[in-house]
This record gives sequence, structure tokens and C-alpha cells, in this order.
Amino acid sequence: MKDWLLRRVWEPLVGLLKQGVSPDRLALSVALGIVVGNIPILGLSTILCTVIALALRLNLAAVQLVQAAMAPTQVLLIIPYVRLGEWLLRAPRQPLSIQAGFALLSQGAGHAVVVLWDAIVHAACAFALVGPIATVALYRIFRPVFRGAAARLNPQRIAAE
Repeated sequence: MKDWLLRRVWEPLVGLLKQGVSPDRLALSVALGIVVGNIPILGLSTILCTVIALALRLNLAAVQLVQAAMAPTQVLLIIPYVRLGEWLLRAPRQPLSIQAGFALLSQGAGHAVVVLWDAIVHAACAFALVGPIATVALYRIFRPVFRGAAARLNPQRIAAE
């Protein structure tokens, strides 16, 4: 897993630094890619990441690379988001499982949305609370990481900034 992350995620991101992408903008791109890549509504992350990256003039390749790498965690976080949303909205717990969700999806996305509408709303409410906080936290974590990487690549450029 570590080798895959290095080869498929870290090295392309460092390549963007070599091409002149600002470490701060890259940190924001990565933070948003992680957070939006984990949105608890399947099929929405790619579109939403594109819109956000274009609106904020972020590096679209970095945002999409990171959000695509989040696919496994996106599925794993759906039920915790639903549970948090139920708790926030004081709604009764619904019986949910990943297997049942995929079985519903196999009957058609429209059918799944109708059956799971309450769960989708609960998860979206939880994401609306967690997303901004997670984005700020991840940006603050990644900014010094990418500044350090950029400094190792080109010390003169960082000193000028």
C-alpha cells in the first residue's frame, strides 16, 4: 500500500511542485480532494471536485487524483456519516449495511435513491458539518509538508516567496 501511495499519489503531486504549482495551492487541492472524495453520496465526488477546483482555480489534476484515491474510504465512511447525521437530527436509526446498499444499487440508482433518501439526507447533513472542519485541518497539515517538499526541490524559489 505504501509503495502504491508513493508511486500513484505522492510522486505525481511532487511532479506538480516541480512544474511550479504553489505549495499552498497544492495543499488546498489535496485537502479538498480528500474531503470531497469522501462525500457520502456515491457518484457526486468527481463532479463536485471539478466544480470546486475550477471555481477556486486549483490544480484540477491534483484534486481529481486525490479524490479518486479516496474511493475505498468513501464507501467505508458512508455508514458513519449516516449515523452522525441521525444523531445530529435526532432521527431514528435505520438498518443499513454496505452489502444492502450495493444490492439496492444493482436494482438501479433511482430506486436506491428513493429507498435510501433519509439516509442520504442524514449523511449529507453530517458531511456539511465535518467537511469544512476537515478541510481546514488537512490544509494546515499538508501546507508545511508541501512547503518542505518544494524547498527541497527549489530552495531559491521558496526563499523568494
